[in-house]
Amino acid sequence: MASCTRTPDIVLVCPRDSTVVWGLGVYMTVVSIKSGSGADLQRIELSDGSLFSFKTCYVSPVFFDDSRYGNGTEISADEAEAFRFAAACLRAEKAALGLVARAEQCVFGLSRKLEKGGHQTACVRAVIARLSELEIVDDRRFARLWLQSRLNRRSDPPRKLLMGLRSRGIDRAVADSALKSALNFEAEKMLLDRYIAKNRLLTPLGTSTELRSSVESSVRGSPLEGEPKAVDISSLKFKLKQEGFSSGVIRHFLENSDPFENSDP
Repeated sequence: MASCTRTPDIVLVCPRDSTVVWGLGVYMTVVSIKSGSGADLQRIELSDGSLFSFKTCYVSPVFFDDSRYGNGTEISADEAEAFRFAAACLRAEKAALGLVARAEQCVFGLSRKLEKGGHQTACVRAVIARLSELEIVDDRRFARLWLQSRLNRRSDPPRKLLMGLRSRGIDRAVADSALKSALNFEAEKMLLDRYIAKNRLLTPLGTSTELRSSVESSVRGSPLEGEPKAVDISSLKFKLKQEGFSSGVIRHFLENSDPFENSDP
């Protein structure tokens, strides 16, 4: 590194580069700054030898002003750090867009993936805010598409679907709204039929032993008493309500078919 000469007013001047130390503050100059291919993309070279690209949307307005910066402009260490932070955000944004290109992402899941990829938490938050503003990342859209996929491929009950969305960081109100939209009356009826068939809740003699045991344990081990068929209907209704099926769909199922008629053994 070039030697520096101290001047009487405590200014250190380094003749072979443009970095200057004023008292305790470090200053450097912009060697060059050029607009990139995007509207807010910039490429900057500083007198310390660093060269990087950044987006102005990730630079605090306190530091960035198009009219202020040009070749030879003197900047403070805080300004240089703001530019480097914006460059780190740009790298995180590129990683995020790569993930979005492969599959729909939610805020929580994408944030976790970016942080696991080594991106700074502050950068991740800035990028997620930007992509959410542009609706590139949208938890409502994610919830709708996730539910569509699950309903097409599986027989998960409403309660499990809701838990699945919540475990992915989807807000409760957003999850409830998405589930209500996805499960209209007809869709919920079809799901109920598939759920009962898949889990073999019924036998020709009534509800399965597993179902009755499950219900009895849910009511603190109390044995179910009464007429066999009435007990079976009660067990089935209790189980389906636990799993999140609506009262209307359960009632329609029981009123429009004998659930024990022609059941598979």
